[in-house]
Amino acid sequence: MPTLAVTNFNIVCATLGGFITLFGLVSYLLKERFYLSEALISMLAGVAFSPHAANFLKPLEYAHGSETDLETITLYFTRVVLGVQLVLAGVQLPSKYLLREWKSLSLLLGPGMIAMWLCSSLIIWCMVPHLSFVHALAVGACITPTDPVLSNSIVKGKFADKNIPKDLQRIIIAESGANDGLGYPFLFLALYLIKYTGEGGAGQTGGASKAMGFWFGETWGYVIVLSVIYGATIGWIAKELLHWAEEKNFVDRESFLVFAITLAEGFMQLFIVGTCGMIGSDDVLACFIAGNVFTIDDWFRLETLDDSLQPTIDMLLNLSVFMWFGAVCPWAMFLHNKFIPIYRLIFLGLLILLFRRVPIVYAMHSKIQQIEEKRQALFVGFFGPIGVSAVFYLYVSLEFLKTMTVDGVEREDAKMLGEVMTVVIWFLAICSIVVHGLSIPIGKLGFYLPRTFSTALEPGSRDEPEPFHVEGHPQHEPPQIGQRLRPSQLHLGRRSADGPPRPVFRIGRSVIRDRASQSGTPQIVTPRTASPVKSPASSSGIPLNDLDQSHTVQQDSLSGHDAIGNVTKRNTAIGAVNEPGG
Repeated sequence: MPTLAVTNFNIVCATLGGFITLFGLVSYLLKERFYLSEALISMLAGVAFSPHAANFLKPLEYAHGSETDLETITLYFTRVVLGVQLVLAGVQLPSKYLLREWKSLSLLLGPGMIAMWLCSSLIIWCMVPHLSFVHALAVGACITPTDPVLSNSIVKGKFADKNIPKDLQRIIIAESGANDGLGYPFLFLALYLIKYTGEGGAGQTGGASKAMGFWFGETWGYVIVLSVIYGATIGWIAKELLHWAEEKNFVDRESFLVFAITLAEGFMQLFIVGTCGMIGSDDVLACFIAGNVFTIDDWFRLETLDDSLQPTIDMLLNLSVFMWFGAVCPWAMFLHNKFIPIYRLIFLGLLILLFRRVPIVYAMHSKIQQIEEKRQALFVGFFGPIGVSAVFYLYVSLEFLKTMTVDGVEREDAKMLGEVMTVVIWFLAICSIVVHGLSIPIGKLGFYLPRTFSTALEPGSRDEPEPFHVEGHPQHEPPQIGQRLRPSQLHLGRRSADGPPRPVFRIGRSVIRDRASQSGTPQIVTPRTASPVKSPASSSGIPLNDLDQSHTVQQDSLSGHDAIGNVTKRNTAIGAVNEPGG
């Protein structure tokens, strides 16, 4: 007799699949009309399905009731998501972008990250009672990198295409990809100092000199430099392998996009995450470098420019990881903890969002060529989200803090720091997801609402509607004799806005009007030998290879009605050359 198998696996599959299906049905409405981010929507769904509400998702049961195993699952989940996102970020950038824009990136990744780290640490040190400054440096290091997953909400989609210049989008992608991996030096400088100098160096020997030796040798040499070399090598090998496979016709053209993306990006991301994890290097930075080197010749990026597989992978990962965040976030600790009250947490979130990044970006914007205006500087400074990368560094820190033991027991300062980091970093990540997820729709509402009221209350406003625009350009008036014509006024190869094109066909060197045009059914007459269209000039004397440039309609020797008729014939002949039947 059939029985219901209500297992955790079946419930997770049904819940995740159902949510993704429902979200897909209204995704355009939510993202392109209301400008809501995937992260915010999926996080709210995760809260609704979590043990705090519907209890469909039970993260602690998946970890067999072990908090340590749950932390490990979240750490590995964020590693995979960051690896995929950073390979995609590297692939999206043009050829040799990191080399060409090294000046702007060096400012954002050097003084920019240092200032973000110190500002965040100072704010945390002031707002969290009884927290030492070295401990605050460790907490601030986790929220210093900008999140590449949340950054996608402001560099992709309808809002980005209409409001953010391409150069600005690319520098945001490059910065968020690079600074994720460069968070290790900031974090481990504080952690090594805590380990070897905190509590008088209990359980450790060597003091501050040993801490600095590990920081320079292990963090910079082994983790950062090795990951850059390793990522560049893997990216180059993957590029050459794909070139070789296509030249040998081992990949059929119909499935080139699928095979290329899964082979290249999947191979690089999974292989790098796995191998870097085994050797203990920085897999996050290696993934970004590998993706950028993979498209150093721009071949792969241009071949996959219009594919839909990358955005699909991006969306599935975003929805999954933020649903998980909504389910595993320690919501109760925000209200009940012995380190920082809720009102201080709220003020801490506001101060971090306002002063962590805005001042330094605004101060440096004149030196960064992609940031042309003060408004853009404020925009880039404000939209430096805290998300997946912060949670990743949180659990990297917790894993390291558990190694600080005295007689097999975790040190008290390390245990206290771990609890503070859990509360503060999770709260700041939630604040960033909510604030940055709602900033664009609230900003658009605040911009249009006063204009809507003023337009509605202004007398006579309905009688004078705004002019109609096509693709952001106003419609043009009919050209006059002697007036310069722009390419958009020639209507080359396109249907006129006033109606269907006139059935005029060019055969050989003459313009012929079909008698059947009056009935609306044009007939194309093909001659036995139709002379090809010569590039130097058409029958009307206008150079055909210059049709995309502006032309001056000269005054003919004819006058009055004949001159106007001559101009009309010339423009008609020009438009007929590019008609499908011409």
